[in-house]
Amino acid sequence: MSTTAQTSTESKELRLKRYLRERAEDGELYFKGKFIADDVGMSPKEIGALMAKLSDSVSDLEIEKWSYTSATTWRVAPA
Repeated sequence: MSTTAQTSTESKELRLKRYLRERAEDGELYFKGKFIADDVGMSPKEIGALMAKLSDSVSDLEIEKWSYTSATTWRVAPA
């Protein structure tokens, strides 16, 4: 992976983490990637890939696939 692509991915990951932490401050949050895509400046596909990665690497949030109805619904809550 090139340095530019790696930096871009890390930047998107940080942006998504920040967004999730802010939104989950007051309790659990349920969402579909397609509904937050504009808020975080990413495509729903990028969000889905990063959510799977974050579910294994972020210790201060509980992240899980909640259901699938026309798109994956994610559940995020403070750990």
